[in-house]
Amino acid sequence: MPFTKMHGAGNDYIFIDCMSDKTKIKNPAELARQMSPPHFGIGADGIVLILPSSEADARMRMFNADGSEGKMCGNALRCIGRFLYERGYTRKTSLVIETASGIRRLWIKLKGGRFVSALADMGRASFLAADVPVLAAPDREGYITIGGLLGGSCRATCISMGNPHAVFFTDDPEKTDLAGIGAALANHPLFPEGVNAEFARVAGGEIYMRVWERGTGETLACGTGACASAAAAVHHCLLPYDTPIKIHMRGGDFEATVKKNFRVLLSGTAETVFDGTFYDTEDKL
Repeated sequence: MPFTKMHGAGNDYIFIDCMSDKTKIKNPAELARQMSPPHFGIGADGIVLILPSSEADARMRMFNADGSEGKMCGNALRCIGRFLYERGYTRKTSLVIETASGIRRLWIKLKGGRFVSALADMGRASFLAADVPVLAAPDREGYITIGGLLGGSCRATCISMGNPHAVFFTDDPEKTDLAGIGAALANHPLFPEGVNAEFARVAGGEIYMRVWERGTGETLACGTGACASAAAAVHHCLLPYDTPIKIHMRGGDFEATVKKNFRVLLSGTAETVFDGTFYDTEDKL
């Protein structure tokens, strides 16, 4: 089974070209569990299937390292744009991708005919508890108090970017016990579908953050997490609307712009690491 490993700011996925009938995946969840481990597999945050679509240039399905299916991934979205362009599936620089969270538009930036970066319309951030979903209502300031986190409680801004996020503003994300809090959130009763957690600091008009992704753990970057953090900062008047916001993560930087209707545009790179072949010796995948 041919595959391509790609990443956006270190958030890496294994992409499988299913645009033709030649590649059929019977059990993508198990395939993700086999391919993702760094020592016994290829090593990635998950896998992404690139599929044909009747209403878009392509359709994506993503599976986290634990086999759970995700609804949306901004880094994978940009990588798909680069993949489709460089593998000859399109010569357009404006693409439409079908995701489990709906249709997303993507614009590719070229220089000398070569891919440089991509800008993605990530959709509108929603603060409605039912959309996240979270089983609590925010207070007057827009925060939800989450208990049972390392023996205490923290206030978070809960947001849907097509997938669930809890953004915690902190003085120093680097000192956060990300693994401890992430584990506590994994099966927290307030989040029936789980939640991705961002720990962010706003300084000098920019955001510095770390992220814990449900189904994977800490990742070097997260596109929807960057969008959720930017939307939360604008929501609390920490940063302005309609202004590019630089977001720093351990794997690299993004630029997000939050519109007045909370539609978020995200710009960043997408890199190809290598192509390879995965052998399903038992023909179970």
